[in-house]
Amino acid sequence: MKKGIIFDVDGTLWDACAIVAESWNLYLENYAKDVKVHLTEQDLRNVMGMTMSDIGDTLFGMVPKERRMEVTEGCCVFEVEYLKDKGGVLYPDLRETFQTLAREYHLYIVSNCQVGYIEDFIHWTRVEQWIEDFESFGNTGQVKSHNIRILAQRNGLDRAVYVGDTQGDYNSTREAGLSFIHARYGFGTVSETVPYIDSLRELPERVKEVLG
Repeated sequence: MKKGIIFDVDGTLWDACAIVAESWNLYLENYAKDVKVHLTEQDLRNVMGMTMSDIGDTLFGMVPKERRMEVTEGCCVFEVEYLKDKGGVLYPDLRETFQTLAREYHLYIVSNCQVGYIEDFIHWTRVEQWIEDFESFGNTGQVKSHNIRILAQRNGLDRAVYVGDTQGDYNSTREAGLSFIHARYGFGTVSETVPYIDSLRELPERVKEVLG
């Protein structure tokens, strides 16, 4: 039986909100001077987990829709290049936890991010040897539940659990028909009673309870 663990990124594996805000502000100052917005770390934290189109609607709702999408796409492209050198703040014990989990389970990532973001995360954290596959909104244009489902199918997973930090992650996981573990140390909450962890170090034991 093939068992897999599928991870969210932001609020689950790292916190890149400060660096992302920094990169978006640099882009706005240099390439979108008509958009009079200065974004804070909290602004970015509030939209983490949304699709890129929804993030644009939230952060740049004051500008016409066509321009809004241009600016959002520009910020996202600039961010990917910026993150290659800056990275995010990793949650403690990430690499050690991946190494432990990979002895018994297959590891994957699904995020609502743009193309290049997961690649930046994998490169920065040096976890290439453990992440077997990944999927994103930027690659498919589809919602997270769809991407979780297709990743599980194409990798032939018999049982799988998604690890995420928000209600949206939980809802998407349920729609995809998978089990869920809540990373309570992350950005969001989950209203339902579900298995949870308060640190990555707790994940191997919790996964064993959920998947066996």
